[in-house]
Amino acid sequence: MDFNGKTAIVTGAGRGLGLAYARALADFGANVVISDLGTDRVGAGIDDSVASNAARELQGQGKNVIAHCGNLSEESTCRELVELTISSFGSVDILIHNAGWVGYQAIEEIEVDFIQRAIDVNILATTWICKYAWNYLKQSSAPRIVLTTSDRAMYQQYAQSGLTAYAAGKMAQVGIMNALSMEGIEYKILVNAVSPVAKTRMWRETGTPDNLKPEWVTPGVIYLASDACQDTGFILRASNGQFTATRFEENSKVDYPIDLARVKASSAEEIAELWESIKEC
Repeated sequence: MDFNGKTAIVTGAGRGLGLAYARALADFGANVVISDLGTDRVGAGIDDSVASNAARELQGQGKNVIAHCGNLSEESTCRELVELTISSFGSVDILIHNAGWVGYQAIEEIEVDFIQRAIDVNILATTWICKYAWNYLKQSSAPRIVLTTSDRAMYQQYAQSGLTAYAAGKMAQVGIMNALSMEGIEYKILVNAVSPVAKTRMWRETGTPDNLKPEWVTPGVIYLASDACQDTGFILRASNGQFTATRFEENSKVDYPIDLARVKASSAEEIAELWESIKEC
């Protein structure tokens, strides 16, 4: 992979998965902007040393890396991040939105501030940073956006109690990916997502894990950010060095929205009778 001359913004890149992505991109020659608010594990607080220390480490290895610290749920901060990237490196070619947060609150106890935190990082930050990067991505020879979703949101069998806000935010990124993948076709902006499984501080991991290592997710994200990737609107599931790509795809016989090419029914009673056939995938 050759990323020489390309510039990438990676959010949540001060630690864990984001830092693994940033390090790999820099190793392949990219200019990298490490953006991280430096919050604690529950998403509170600010620590600008998290981004600056990560950037300093890579700079010491001769990499073209700079740091950014700011609340990306604020539109002005996302504009400033993109402007910093342009003033430092002259382009935006790759945007990887990895910043995230995991929190548990039972539905009977859920609070508005808790929900807002999920909205901030998954919807507002995603939207604002794409808004301000979009014009520069249109000028790139190989523009790529990689968003982040979760198996915990996409698959009922992996869902967990207390993750309502988290799951809503991660499914929102799938919807944003789908919308932007269509909006980007005219400009050849490819928009995909990764659903990573890795033991990081979000998993309360404090040492070096024996399995589910963050660096084993990295090759998939690097591929999605590269010229080699020519697909858009896919979710790349990554776990333990294994990868599978998926997306919600319609039956080829469907004439949407007129004909779903499935089971006809005219009453709730008839749906009840035919339910086993209706729920077949």
